[in-house]
Amino acid sequence: MIDQILKGFPIVVEFPVAWGEMDSQKHVNNVVYFRYMENARIAYYDRIGAWQMMEETGIGTVLASTDCRYRIPLTYPDTLSVGAKIVSIEADRFTMEYRVVSHRLGKLAAEGKGVLVAYDFREDRKTVLPEALVRNMEALEATDGEN
Repeated sequence: MIDQILKGFPIVVEFPVAWGEMDSQKHVNNVVYFRYMENARIAYYDRIGAWQMMEETGIGTVLASTDCRYRIPLTYPDTLSVGAKIVSIEADRFTMEYRVVSHRLGKLAAEGKGVLVAYDFREDRKTVLPEALVRNMEALEATDGEN
């Protein structure tokens, strides 16, 4: 079931729900889902060599916008799988899609998107995505979730 929900996501990270992530409503606080998505994004960046490229060129990304659609509440105890994939690439930005899946419930708990803009941290300005980064993203996406 979980594999089907995350089919086509080349990056999937798994981790437990922490007791401290729940709020007074007795479910995982809405803000925590953005951390789950961030963890998947960072794993994606690890796979495409984004950190090394940023170190070498000074070009990285900044999060321009993000959203989350909550489907079902999450509670402790549970284990989550969070998928990340790129759904569009433009000259200076790309859009990443996320899915958060509950192992205990076997269902999609949330889905979201983030728009990441290329930024030259040395020049302190927006820039175009480096070709090498785009090639790495396209190569990873071509795996179609077959890690």
